[in-house]
Amino acid sequence: MKKYILNITVICFSLFMISCSEKDNHTEETDEKESFSGTVIESEKMKFGVDTITTALKNPWGIAFLPDGRILVTDRAGDINIIQDGKLLDEKIQGMPEVYVHGQGGLMDIQLHPDYASNGWIYLSYAKPGENGGGTTIARTKLEGNTFAEFQDLFSAQPFTDAGVHFGSRIVFDGKGYIYFSSGERGTKENAQKLSNHLGKVLRLHEDGQVPTDNPFVQTVGAKSEIWSYGHRNPQGLVYDKETETLWDMEHGPKGGDELNKVEKGKNYGWPEITYGIDYNGEPISDISEKEGMEQPVHYWVPSIAPCGMAQVTSDKFPEWKNNLLIGALAHTHVARVEIQDGKFVAQEKLLDKIGRVRAVAQSPDGFIYVATENPGMLVKLVPVE
Repeated sequence: MKKYILNITVICFSLFMISCSEKDNHTEETDEKESFSGTVIESEKMKFGVDTITTALKNPWGIAFLPDGRILVTDRAGDINIIQDGKLLDEKIQGMPEVYVHGQGGLMDIQLHPDYASNGWIYLSYAKPGENGGGTTIARTKLEGNTFAEFQDLFSAQPFTDAGVHFGSRIVFDGKGYIYFSSGERGTKENAQKLSNHLGKVLRLHEDGQVPTDNPFVQTVGAKSEIWSYGHRNPQGLVYDKETETLWDMEHGPKGGDELNKVEKGKNYGWPEITYGIDYNGEPISDISEKEGMEQPVHYWVPSIAPCGMAQVTSDKFPEWKNNLLIGALAHTHVARVEIQDGKFVAQEKLLDKIGRVRAVAQSPDGFIYVATENPGMLVKLVPVE
């Protein structure tokens, strides 16, 4: 595994290309902090180093950790990269169906089922081609060697469109037999307020794709039964906090107004009727930021950081960050560490400033934090140190 040194304020990419050493993967989480021979970054709460695993990715989107130690990293163009023993392999996962690679759309998230060791299911979100363009699709499959088998599409967001923006899409499990996932409004603002489509929504299904009978709009005439919440713009971060049973959503605003929301059953999160952002041309989208019957964000960002990817720190390796949210920033090229207490925003800290466009943040089963970026296309591992 290559090692590189990041400065907390200025990250020089050339350092990533010239400094390297190899390490074995850890298989068990411990409470001990790791030794690290490189320069240490001292953040507000703790010190850490950064190992760069690869700089040869293109547009990484999702990260999954297999029990045998392999790491799978999706690429928007449709590839699934394999990292084994700290090295990016030339071989890719085979058996992925055709992907609608269009604008922001393509192959997106990847998540293992919580009981993967017993059932072998891997869940994916991807833009599927079809009549009138494509749409965000949730699928599950099993891995045989390096090839997908039993590939099953569980859901496709309707209607399909040829718009190249706002596909969502992240997947989380609540540990109770349900999956939650996000779908963007595909660039048509009004979609988010209409229950007759899946666009601009957070959705909920049984793990086999069936619609739960207690979803909020199952009995609403004309509404899509998969909808859990609506009024979203383009959610590209989801976390389910099992301790508090809270679903967190991080979504792009327009020019300003990125939002961190606590997503609850049947609620309306306001887009585009209320927003803290303006349109890209500088014109207002709405003259109000609050309205009865619409939820307020727990926190919002002006200017936009362009959030993508979010993880909750549950690892004992990072005790000073325990239960914090780590949120990737595409435009502002950092990771935002966000402290939440009793469901309310407390503070934030900028980590890995200028590292690149952060697309994904994930915590591995052995408790380390991984960050994937584009421009440059990297996967890095955060290592706590004394």
